[in-house]
Amino acid sequence: MTVNRPTIDHVRGAHARIRKYIHQTPVMSSELINRELDASLFFKCENFQKAGAFKFRGASNALLNLSSDELARGVGTHSSGNHAGALAKAAALLNVPAFIVMPDNSRAVKKKAVANYGASITYCEPTLQAREDTMERVQHETGCTFIHPYDRFDIIAGQGTAALELLSEVPDLDIVMAPVGGGGLLSGTAIYTKGFSQSIQVWAGEPTGACDAWESMKTGQLVPSVNPQTMADGLLTSLSDMTFQAISDHVDKILLCDEDNIVKAMQLIWERMKIIIEPSSAVPLGALMQNPAGYKSKKIGIILSGGNVDLAELPFTP
Repeated sequence: MTVNRPTIDHVRGAHARIRKYIHQTPVMSSELINRELDASLFFKCENFQKAGAFKFRGASNALLNLSSDELARGVGTHSSGNHAGALAKAAALLNVPAFIVMPDNSRAVKKKAVANYGASITYCEPTLQAREDTMERVQHETGCTFIHPYDRFDIIAGQGTAALELLSEVPDLDIVMAPVGGGGLLSGTAIYTKGFSQSIQVWAGEPTGACDAWESMKTGQLVPSVNPQTMADGLLTSLSDMTFQAISDHVDKILLCDEDNIVKAMQLIWERMKIIIEPSSAVPLGALMQNPAGYKSKKIGIILSGGNVDLAELPFTP
């Protein structure tokens, strides 16, 4: 099945649209990490993005593509994490009502962020069915437009703008990496990167305990995520048809990362680069540490997806 999805030109258009609303986040390196991996790593720090994650890019692009009537009725989503905060923040900046459905077991730091951005929050049981049913009821009551966290054309185009900025700053990369959960960031990254240069490899990092994208790539069929178990809570969701097709067409490799290496990579970045990242952000570096073949002496760009970590639940003692 062919699914309509963005092209490099849609990513460029998204960047022009959202540029004045987003942070152009820095690209940083660490000599110590480079020595440890025997490669040159360039980290695109989306942990410094508004709302603390790359998700703000896609959320902003989605809102800016809506009609005035749709904006007046507001926007909504169901999300336990960064997409909820990003959509709430983007809506606040544009003075648009936001209606967020969150599982009642969402991390406290993310509940607080969504509330601070002024969104209306409806809590539900922590199941996909409860999230979808509650969102349907909220849509019926408010008339808001549902903005899916990743299975949406303008969301994927917006997420790809992180790779656009990375490659505008470091154009001669050998590999570009991103973590993969639902696949919005990886899809946008791969679409832009391969449009920029077919010679650049696109790799992903995925937790071993939530490896549905790896399974999907291996089998050539979309494999849903079933009972995923990982501290990288931003990477628990399944691919969609749209993200699976983009990843199948443009991603060269998915590397797995176990929980120990997520912790090691996260701690390494905290200690050596002095920046806060969440576990999901550490997965690509952890995957490289776990799979030390095929990248020695290469120039690798890694998108650090976010920094919304609950300091009361750190997997290590800082």
